[in-house]
Amino acid sequence: MFQIKFLGPIYTVLALPLLLATPALADPIVEAAGAATVVSHEIEARIDPAAGTISVTDRLTPPKGLSRLPFTLHAGLNPEVIDGDALLEPAGRDGHLQHYRLTRRDDGPVSLRYAGRIRHGMEQLSEGMGRVRTESRGTIDAEGVYLDGWSGWYPRVPGTLQRFTLQMELPKGWLAVSQGAGPAITEAGDTVRIQWAEGQPQDDIHLNAGHFFLYRRPTPVAEAQAWLRGPDDALAERYLTATAEYLTRYSALIGPYPYAKFALVENFWETGYGMPSFTLLGPQVLRLPFILHSSYPHEILHNWWGNGVYIDYAGGNWSEGLTAYLADHLNQELDGHGADYRRDQLKAYADYVRDSEDFPLSAFRGRHGSASQAIGYGKSLMLFHMLRIRLGDDAFVRGLRQFYRDNLFTMASYDDIQRAFEGVSGEDLAAFFAQWTQRTGAPALALSDVKMRVDPVRGFLVSVRLEQTQAGPPFPLVVPVVVHAEGVPPQEQRVELTGRDTEFELESTSRPLRVAVDPRFDTFRALAPGESAVSLSNLFGAQTGLFLIPSAAPADERAAWQALASQWQQGHPGWQIRSDDEIAQLPEDRALWLFGWENRFLRDFTAAAPGAGVDATARTIRLGGETYDESVSAALTARRGAQPLGWVAASTVDAVPGLARKLPHYGKYGYLLFDGAAPANRLKGQWGVTDSPLMHWFGDARQGLEPPPRPSLLDR
Repeated sequence: MFQIKFLGPIYTVLALPLLLATPALADPIVEAAGAATVVSHEIEARIDPAAGTISVTDRLTPPKGLSRLPFTLHAGLNPEVIDGDALLEPAGRDGHLQHYRLTRRDDGPVSLRYAGRIRHGMEQLSEGMGRVRTESRGTIDAEGVYLDGWSGWYPRVPGTLQRFTLQMELPKGWLAVSQGAGPAITEAGDTVRIQWAEGQPQDDIHLNAGHFFLYRRPTPVAEAQAWLRGPDDALAERYLTATAEYLTRYSALIGPYPYAKFALVENFWETGYGMPSFTLLGPQVLRLPFILHSSYPHEILHNWWGNGVYIDYAGGNWSEGLTAYLADHLNQELDGHGADYRRDQLKAYADYVRDSEDFPLSAFRGRHGSASQAIGYGKSLMLFHMLRIRLGDDAFVRGLRQFYRDNLFTMASYDDIQRAFEGVSGEDLAAFFAQWTQRTGAPALALSDVKMRVDPVRGFLVSVRLEQTQAGPPFPLVVPVVVHAEGVPPQEQRVELTGRDTEFELESTSRPLRVAVDPRFDTFRALAPGESAVSLSNLFGAQTGLFLIPSAAPADERAAWQALASQWQQGHPGWQIRSDDEIAQLPEDRALWLFGWENRFLRDFTAAAPGAGVDATARTIRLGGETYDESVSAALTARRGAQPLGWVAASTVDAVPGLARKLPHYGKYGYLLFDGAAPANRLKGQWGVTDSPLMHWFGDARQGLEPPPRPSLLDR
């Protein structure tokens, strides 16, 4: 049984009609896809979820003059030409996909008919120590339907974009969602018919179906929708409100939203997918309270970057970095934590990316682990941040808008981004983009020879030497340097570093207190010692290490820790699992995970982690002035010299599987506490850091000093 509710409106606007229509966009946007090869589809599909089958007729209209159309379909669908003068031939198979050649004898449309079963199970893909992603090649199942181009449910011609109308017939009680405008819904007996249409060129056609409760609300930008697998008015209200907020934000910042709606769709397994005009989130994920202002705006923004301007993968996937910068980073910047967020990206690169795993941004296609995420998301967003610092906020925003206008509904690359920003700024950015998209590695900075003197005319003068210390050749850089002085606002100067080192002089009208190089982490670089504290990512990113099982723990607990260690060890041959009674002392040449209150080396960990206040005898932990007993589960980190240590304790054996699953997603934190068997996070935080060697203090006084504030992109 499905149900549709209109919640609102919360704005004084006309409700969108339930008619098949394309978004009301200006002609220049429609014409933006001029050079693309676009195939039009008129699809009528009947889906039987219980049987896992689909039957389709598709009227294809390719561009005139295109006589040969190679395409793929799911194997076993057995297509045939039912209308039009064309020859259809099989052309080999690739896994679950069958290749065909369609040769037209005239320029008219061709209608195909095909039917068969599509039902693939879930595949587990490792993304690093303890992190697993579940995917499906496509499925039609009584629990739900998930189909895209890779599933082979429609004739997909390589290298083309798609326009489509889609009419589906499903059992009564089912609803289906696709991109574009809709749904138009009619019921007849035991079936329901749903219609969707998208007149703008698309890089894929998505189809998801299930027993949905549909909530709808008009906004000034587009219709907001929530497709839930059960009635939940409060949850729908939160998502519809957030949708309206972010559609308005990004339309004002970048340009008109390119679709008729944006929909939250609840999937039947845990996902975080962004499709054109909707996102597919898992049932647990979408109910996490922080998702509304973290992952959710990221997926909405993908309708400008990735699902609006498409990715030319041959030149690298720029979309994830730009989306992370304008969604995740921008929200942190608005909360005053932009510098912390950038530091976390630099730390992730340092912890997860080894020389053998590094690659340039031009080679990034998609995330397949922590290392690729640190590059394709973290390094890429830092590229856009450095571009913003170089050009200024106004020129940066004008460049974003120009790039969007020039490339909407077409494939675009870093070269197109470069052209847009050169056009608005008048600068030659070839060297900048070549360096950050074609080169691997990161610069490492060092501060030396800091001297101060007083000039009777110019005041206080500070001379500084800044150098790059990485093994590879130097990076051309523009590095912010901040001087704090008594009684005056901090002053920032941008220092150009074209070679291995440079010397420069800073002026101040009053006595300097401190010189700080890149204190807001505005530059993609290697972090200096003291700029970040030990965290779980130091352990999860280590190539070699040792898991130590507590031999004195009860048998069921030992088995649980063994299972956790085995899970985290998969795909990491440099890690070993040992019982704590098999070694005489802790090794110092690798990362170490200790498990359980009974671990015989817990006192060694305690000695290295005085900030945690672990009392092995009383079985208590003291954090932030509060004392916690063994009724909570804990994950703490420490450092012995350069060696990272981690310790995990569980309140009950039943909590261990949840810790195994959840902890790899908390990599940036140094300490965490959890309640219950689920377990539910209770406390999380990062250890404090010492002074950075990229700071020089004049005198012995150490006081809290902040660099000059920078407005967010929304506050410029």
